[in-house]
Amino acid sequence: MTPNQTPPIFVTHSGKFHCDEVLAYAVLRLALGRDHRLRRTRNADLIASGDIVFDVGSVFDQGTNRFDHHQPGAPTRPDGTPFSSAGLIWQVFGARAVAALLSEADASLAAKIAAELDNGLVKRIDEIDNGVSVDGPVRHDSLALAALIGDFNPSWDSEHASGPTAGDAAFLEATDFAEGVLRRKVDALRARLVAEAQVLAAHQAGADPRILVLPRGMPWKNVIFSHELPVLFAVSPASNGNWMVDTMPPEPGSFAQRLPLPEAWAGLQAEALAAASGVADAVFVHVRRFVGAAKSQTGAIALAQKAIEAK
Repeated sequence: MTPNQTPPIFVTHSGKFHCDEVLAYAVLRLALGRDHRLRRTRNADLIASGDIVFDVGSVFDQGTNRFDHHQPGAPTRPDGTPFSSAGLIWQVFGARAVAALLSEADASLAAKIAAELDNGLVKRIDEIDNGVSVDGPVRHDSLALAALIGDFNPSWDSEHASGPTAGDAAFLEATDFAEGVLRRKVDALRARLVAEAQVLAAHQAGADPRILVLPRGMPWKNVIFSHELPVLFAVSPASNGNWMVDTMPPEPGSFAQRLPLPEAWAGLQAEALAAASGVADAVFVHVRRFVGAAKSQTGAIALAQKAIEAK
């Protein structure tokens, strides 16, 4: 962006607002900072004076920072889904917005997180705003982000529903809400990607590819599925000081196990389990045999090893 004035002016339409321009503004604010002026208007001269114009103006031109999608010939995604202003803004500024929410240590994840959000959250906003979806009818959901942001608009009989600044304060409140959602989405994806890297590293470093030993609790099962690893058990520390032995399901969402803990251990605790398993510090095995525990990492690994040998 090459602003023609300082601070730059961001322009969107006045009146009732929707999820797409609210998220678009949240993205711009994160990517470019708060040193700007926001103008909500439908005045053609004021629109023309904007440095970045989104969801108004009937022009799409990245070169001049015009991001409207209401005009004939507006751009679409490769699968035919029409862009909303959120989608158009995201293609240019999304990765920068994500990077602004990451620490320097995690900055390399920005592009991957931005791409995943684009394919999920942002594309869904495009679909809802345009009322179309390649996957079928767009259904109303009162708990969807678009509906929740729409609820920020002043009610028809509110004193804030009319006049030249109608809805301006509510628009900023909705933007803060959208930014909060985006922050949590980014952090959840960051945490998942960091966990994936640590799970793969732990598996590679393990003595037995069937036993995954983790230094702390973290999401691990989806990594095993996506990388088709032969893991049967995961060992990790619990908050109470014990070390857990978790079984691996055969497929996502299943309550079964690739290999349950031995039937002879089911429901046993402490001394009874130690005697049955031969692991001195064994703590318990669930009666359904999907989880067990020992007091030490060595003990938990031993439980997993003996379960494999018992097979």
